[in-house]
Amino acid sequence: MEDGYYGTGKRKASIARVWLRPGEGNIIVNNTNLMDHFKRETLEAIIKQPLVAADVLGSYDIKATVRGGGLSGQSGALRLGITRALAECDPELRPVLKKGGFFTRDARVVERKKYGQPGARKHFQFSKR
Repeated sequence: MEDGYYGTGKRKASIARVWLRPGEGNIIVNNTNLMDHFKRETLEAIIKQPLVAADVLGSYDIKATVRGGGLSGQSGALRLGITRALAECDPELRPVLKKGGFFTRDARVVERKKYGQPGARKHFQFSKR
């Protein structure tokens, strides 16, 4: 396949589009280096988890565009996108990635603010008089 393999990941308000092709392990996010975009080793580790579990770290070049949300949501979306692209690339990796829990889409989002109250869960203090 000349264009590579594609996967989409979502987390909170973030959407990641990921293209995977055989290469030397370069990860480009929004036309910048991985560490230049995310700036934290913990987020970098989260993103590389499926590659480490499938034992293919350094064998694929990854190009991704990420929109929306913050860095934490973007890293989770990118991890899911990489997982889906890897499964499309090599279906034999699917059980390993599934066992690691990388296919699970984390559906937690911010609860909406309720009308007449200061926040989602917070309420004004009750006073009888």
